[in-house]
Amino acid sequence: MLKTFNFCNNFKPLFNNLRTEKRFIGTKIMSKKRALILLASGAEEMEFVTAADILVRGGVDVVVAGVGGKELVKCSRGVKIQPEISISEACRCLNFDAVILPGGLEGSRALAQSAEVGKLLKEFECGKKIIAAICAAPTALQAHKIGFGSAITSYPSVKNDLIKDYNYKECNVVVDCNIITSRGPATAIEFALALVEMLVSAEKACQISKDLLYTT
Repeated sequence: MLKTFNFCNNFKPLFNNLRTEKRFIGTKIMSKKRALILLASGAEEMEFVTAADILVRGGVDVVVAGVGGKELVKCSRGVKIQPEISISEACRCLNFDAVILPGGLEGSRALAQSAEVGKLLKEFECGKKIIAAICAAPTALQAHKIGFGSAITSYPSVKNDLIKDYNYKECNVVVDCNIITSRGPATAIEFALALVEMLVSAEKACQISKDLLYTT
């Protein structure tokens, strides 16, 4: 059964109002976690920066891998971001607890077309590690045949492409076992807080939301 998030008392009405759903929250381990963010040309920069910022606030080590290599990445609105490693290096060093795919139509298309991204996602899926995608990026999961049958959400314009392979939900964030999906830039904070809850703790996610004045 799908449930609403409940990080803390302040979150209860917030996430009920935002129609966030989940199936499972993983076991919390206090050791420091590591997250890999895949960055491709045309990625949605707001989704990238929000996820990276909130994960760092949660005490998670964040590493940015460039799908096109280590070259400067130009995002969907012209913001340029420097990856730390290439996708090839990421594939050789899989000591991460989560992989995150920002959206953006062009960026999501690049993620979907990359064989190295597909290989990495399969490794994460086999290891039952967290795979998170926001906006149009769930189409990359579909292209690489990741999590078929799972409950997911996405940017509305790609819904019809996804419904044949997934249990589609009209919610801001959906967590189904190790798969986390979200809708777009306006839901990026909620998406990132769900990642903090799974990687660190609900208490830490609640504290970050208060620090950010993230209330309704």
